[in-house]
Amino acid sequence: MKRRMIKVVAALASACMVASSFAGAAFAAEGDGSTPRNETLYFAGQQWGAINDWNPMSANSNNAMGIQQKDATRTLIYETLFMYNLLDNKMYPLLGTEYSWDDDNMSSMTVKLNPDAKWSDGTAVTAADVAATFDYNVKCQSSYGVEMTAYIESMTAVDDQTVTIKTVVGEDGKAVNQLMVQQMLGKMYIMQKAYLETVEARCESPEAMKLDPMDDLVASGPYKPYYDDDQKVVFVRDDNYWGQAESMWGKLPVPKYIGHTIFGDNAAALLALQNGEVDVSQAFITGVEKLWEEQDLPITTYIDEPPYNLAGTIPSCWFNLDKPGLDRVEVRKAIAMATDYDQILTSAMTNQSPSFKDVPRTMMNPSDPEQALFDHDALKDLQWTGNDIDGANKLLDDAGIVDTDGDGIREADGTKLSYKVECPAGWTEWNAALEIVAASAKNIGIELETYFPEASVWTDDYTTGNFEIMMNSVTGASITNPFYRCKQFMYGPYADAEINYQGNYGHYHNDEADEILDKLATETDEATLKQYYTRLNEIYLTDVPSFGLMYRPDMFYTVNESVWTGYPMQDDESNIPPTDCTDGYGIAALYNLELVEG
Repeated sequence: MKRRMIKVVAALASACMVASSFAGAAFAAEGDGSTPRNETLYFAGQQWGAINDWNPMSANSNNAMGIQQKDATRTLIYETLFMYNLLDNKMYPLLGTEYSWDDDNMSSMTVKLNPDAKWSDGTAVTAADVAATFDYNVKCQSSYGVEMTAYIESMTAVDDQTVTIKTVVGEDGKAVNQLMVQQMLGKMYIMQKAYLETVEARCESPEAMKLDPMDDLVASGPYKPYYDDDQKVVFVRDDNYWGQAESMWGKLPVPKYIGHTIFGDNAAALLALQNGEVDVSQAFITGVEKLWEEQDLPITTYIDEPPYNLAGTIPSCWFNLDKPGLDRVEVRKAIAMATDYDQILTSAMTNQSPSFKDVPRTMMNPSDPEQALFDHDALKDLQWTGNDIDGANKLLDDAGIVDTDGDGIREADGTKLSYKVECPAGWTEWNAALEIVAASAKNIGIELETYFPEASVWTDDYTTGNFEIMMNSVTGASITNPFYRCKQFMYGPYADAEINYQGNYGHYHNDEADEILDKLATETDEATLKQYYTRLNEIYLTDVPSFGLMYRPDMFYTVNESVWTGYPMQDDESNIPPTDCTDGYGIAALYNLELVEG
């Protein structure tokens, strides 16, 4: 806690300088959206480029600050029924107060709504709104509507505060995937039925509804749009927000305005953070600890020491098993064993990741809830920590995969082991990681050439299988994980898609793994879950269809305390996750912030 105390002192000193500018701060102006600094919480690393629309059904909103439906959904403008908390893997009430399965087969679920919940126009949020939201997503064939029809058959309003959700069931009468239904509770933005009907009336077709800008939106969240252009985005607090009811937060969020300057790159965002012009940054910052250790700035991360933030996802190298040589498990595992993960940790991630020595590799993230889901002892003999050049060379030699022509590159079944490894240009820590993978492979007679195309080319390559080895990430912490992450790594049916955005990009097939994954979708018994996850990881670590390069936060979380303080920190007993004060239960942070007094 010593560093934390030093930073607070620095924050007070900095606040004196900031306070001198408050007196002359411009109040809300129609022309440029200016707001008082001491009423505005500024962000970086969330919004890139001008907003296109406010439509949750749109496929091209470019509105990350307002519409971001990830594992922990952003609820500044629109709200969900519940909020996901990655710290304890639980769902917390928002528009909904409770949910329960109606039978052991999970064929239907009942959700109760908060009777205090109101729309921004003052009318009540009702079960009819929830049902209409689902129906319109399906009718308009939004990407989310298409996805959820695989798991949810219908939503029905029983009364104003009660929704019945009927799930899609399999031949055994059980819900085909109860986890995805639970995820919906914290992911689907609830929209007002009357407003959706208004939009439908002015549009010519369901497809046109997806293109409607909805800039006259009705929403239920604590903020509403205030100003946006290609330079900045600003939200203003709705002082009539229903969440100040005692049944919810009991008060309004502290900042009156939420602002996000649209920076040209991470370097510009970092400079603004250093200058106190940004309060919360989601950008990766190389050597983040230098901001307080060397520059003595009032800046902090969620954890006072490495890895500084909570890791939730596992960026990995994926092998295309259709490529000769890479279809040999010995080749795949040798590359994985030889890779110098410690160098990736120090050079690419600048120690902002747990090591594979501290958290031995599996398909699970380092969180306590996921680490408790498998038998650690059963996997010890299958795990590796990297830079094992001797072991990798022996593995290849024993398999008869040797250099027969003396050029320094081994051959497998007549194929020279020479491949491209790719990820997008400009993704600096990923680029650095792949350079280390390539350098490590050279030590075992495998030639890897790094290839960094534009992100659009990389996307085309991995979705069509037009790659040899490529780097990609997987889903982070959510109520569906580690189940869904395991599917991304291993599920055979994903590999059969002509255009594949879902996972298993390298075309791996294992019938036993597929069978276990299908069972996991409906399993709730803790002992059986542990058995299944242990076995899945045994298969994964044995066959090595891909391998993790690092653990990485779902969201980076770096805050400057020169203007605001009271941010969530590890061990502060708040149970508020470091999801940038905006996502899932992380939005609870907005109710605890305080201005630094100077």
